[in-house]
Amino acid sequence: MPRATAKLFVEEGAYIFVTGRQERLDKAINEIGKNVTGAQNDTGNLADLDRLFETVKKEKDHIDIIFASAGVGELSKPLGSITEKGFDDTFNVNIRGTLFTMQKALPLVKDGGSIILNNSIAGVKGFPGTTVYSASKAAVIRSFARTWTAELKGKIRVNVISLGTIDMAIFDGAPQEMKYGFLSIIPMGRMGKPPEITTAALFLASDDSSFVTGIELCVDDDTAQV
Repeated sequence: MPRATAKLFVEEGAYIFVTGRQERLDKAINEIGKNVTGAQNDTGNLADLDRLFETVKKEKDHIDIIFASAGVGELSKPLGSITEKGFDDTFNVNIRGTLFTMQKALPLVKDGGSIILNNSIAGVKGFPGTTVYSASKAAVIRSFARTWTAELKGKIRVNVISLGTIDMAIFDGAPQEMKYGFLSIIPMGRMGKPPEITTAALFLASDDSSFVTGIELCVDDDTAQV
């Protein structure tokens, strides 16, 4: 899904920087094809983040839009089976990584810029087996987005896209019964598709949403509300 968003932004005229682990980064750059610079980056590693934003500063000097989409999590770890490593890995990326990505990027973000935090409705729903993942997502919605909106008001817009059940890699190893469980609560009876997320991100990045900040846009077929 982040690759699909990057491709759409380039099609709309943006020059983008994509980050990630090296094994995925080369594939993403090849798929995007133009107007893109790749920077190997582990979001939880602060030295990697420093190198990333040094690259951005050298090549383009500023940032107009940040789409923070890094996220990990175990979707079938009920209370009683949670490990210290699983907790640390999830919070290192989803909380620590998001926080320090924003903090280190901030000096480069222009007034009038847009920050989009990619998140999940797991932050407001009680899905069994997602204790740690859901807690990390709740922090993004309930704390990061609201606090940063207040701190950056009048300068930079901060919004959240909270995904419902989207057909992407995070579900590749999930038990079949978990997938059926998610499908059973989706009013349309199907998973969402990556393009249905990318267009929402484009809206929040563009001037079409110039009077929109501090919101959680749920792209989830109303799953979080019913």
